[in-house]
Amino acid sequence: MRAPEMFYGIDIGGTKMELVACDASLQVVHRQRVPTPTDDYERFVNALAGLVLQADATLGVRAPVGLGVPGIIDSAGGRHLSANVPCLTGRLLLPVLRQRLDRSIVLGNDCQCFALSEAHGGAADGAPSMFGLIIGTGAGAGYVVDGRLVRGRNGVAGEWGHLPVSPSLLQRYDLPVLPCACGRQACLERYVSGTGLRQLHAQLSGSAGINADLLAQAYREGAPMAMRVFDLHLDLLGSALAQIVLAYDPHVVVLGGGLSQLPHLYHCLPAATAAHLIPGMSVPPILPPAFGDAGGARGAALLAAQAVQNQNKEA
Repeated sequence: MRAPEMFYGIDIGGTKMELVACDASLQVVHRQRVPTPTDDYERFVNALAGLVLQADATLGVRAPVGLGVPGIIDSAGGRHLSANVPCLTGRLLLPVLRQRLDRSIVLGNDCQCFALSEAHGGAADGAPSMFGLIIGTGAGAGYVVDGRLVRGRNGVAGEWGHLPVSPSLLQRYDLPVLPCACGRQACLERYVSGTGLRQLHAQLSGSAGINADLLAQAYREGAPMAMRVFDLHLDLLGSALAQIVLAYDPHVVVLGGGLSQLPHLYHCLPAATAAHLIPGMSVPPILPPAFGDAGGARGAALLAAQAVQNQNKEA
């Protein structure tokens, strides 16, 4: 079977979906973005299919597709649960698109695609294992070993945002037990994400809270309340990363998402993590992403390329 000359990767977010076309050496040769129809499933499928068919026409190819989709998939039935794209929740996507586009299509979590991209030519290139840690509106991750995603039985390996906050930290800082959209309580995502950072500020200040950008500016200016909020955030994030080190022991951690742009994380997070580890254990390098917000679509294309490689090996 002849190897494809092109691979499409689509990163689906709550505001936009982006398609990139990568050549056989995984260099991006085409890019297009359209708004995400988050509340209408038929419009959502039409927009996705339209991106692919337009790329076919522009490039004169018919390429395999990798999708990076937010949320989780029911491993038994294949149905989605997505807070960022509500029209996907309870729906099947993969069989619908395969029928519509009649080609190889593989699906992964958007955070997994980010991690895969950073493991190939990115900040973790060549590392035996890496953890791609997204800290944005939510908190998610992907785990890559020897260049390949480790998904696990349910496809959620590395889903650190839904690990619980340590009860001792909840008690130490007198934090409320917050409900999570997943149906559980006190998930890390509710405290360490960008949304969680605002919640921490509200908790400590007694106000409505301010967004991460304004809080970061206040922190840089040395505002006492912002300093308190970020000290608390670092301790929670350090505890979370220590759990990841204990469970996965990655060689490298790459941060992604909006909060990955905060410079102090790369200086302060290693010590905050070490404080929660067993004495003698080392903290892996914590690095900024090489591809920024473009990594998800590129990683989805990588996912498509690896799926084709697997099919060729089995043929």
